[in-house]
Amino acid sequence: MLGSNETHIVDAIVQDHTEIKAYYEQYKKSVSLEDKQKWSNQWRWEVARHSIGEELVAYPALEKYVPGGLAMADKDRAQHHEVKENLSLLEKKTAGHDASAFDNLMDQTQQTLDQHIREEEEHDLVKLRECLPPEEGMRLGSKFKRTKRFVPTHSHPSAPERPPFETVVGLLAAPIDKLRDMFEKFPSADELKEVKPN
Repeated sequence: MLGSNETHIVDAIVQDHTEIKAYYEQYKKSVSLEDKQKWSNQWRWEVARHSIGEELVAYPALEKYVPGGLAMADKDRAQHHEVKENLSLLEKKTAGHDASAFDNLMDQTQQTLDQHIREEEEHDLVKLRECLPPEEGMRLGSKFKRTKRFVPTHSHPSAPERPPFETVVGLLAAPIDKLRDMFEKFPSADELKEVKPN
C-alpha cells in the first residue's frame, strides 16, 4: 500500500536536482568565506549522496525497464565519475585557500552537473517514467530517499560505481564520512528551509 507522502523516483531525482542548483546559487551569492564554505559543503554533500543514490537505485532501474537503458546508465555513470573527481579535489581545498581556483572548480563542476541534469530530465528520466510501472516508480522513489540516508557523504572516485560492489564500499565509507561531516560547517536548518524548494 502506498503512503500519501511517497514520491515517484523521477520526481525525487528532479527535486534533488533543484536543491543542488539552489545550494550552488547560495554559494555564488555568499560574500563571506564562512558562508561560501558552508554552502559549498552543503552542495558537495548533496551531490555525493544524490549521485550514489542514482547509481544504486535509478540506474539499475534504467537498465532493467528501459530499452537501451544500459547505454544511458553507462553514460550517466561516466558523467558522475567526472563530477566525483572534482568533488574529491574540492574536499582537499577550502573556499578561502586560492579562492579563484576553488570558485573555478565549483563553476566547472556545476556546469558538468547542469549538462548531466538537462540530459537526464529531458531524456533518461522521461523514458524511465514511461517504462516503469507506476507502483514500481513509487517504490523506487522511497528506496532512493532511504538509500541516500546510508550512503557516503563524500566523494570516493576510486570506489566501484555499480552495485553490489558500490554498496559494500559505501557501507564501509559512510560512517567515516559522517564523522568527518561533524567537523565541517553547514548551513543551519533555518537557512536550508529558506532555500529548499517546496
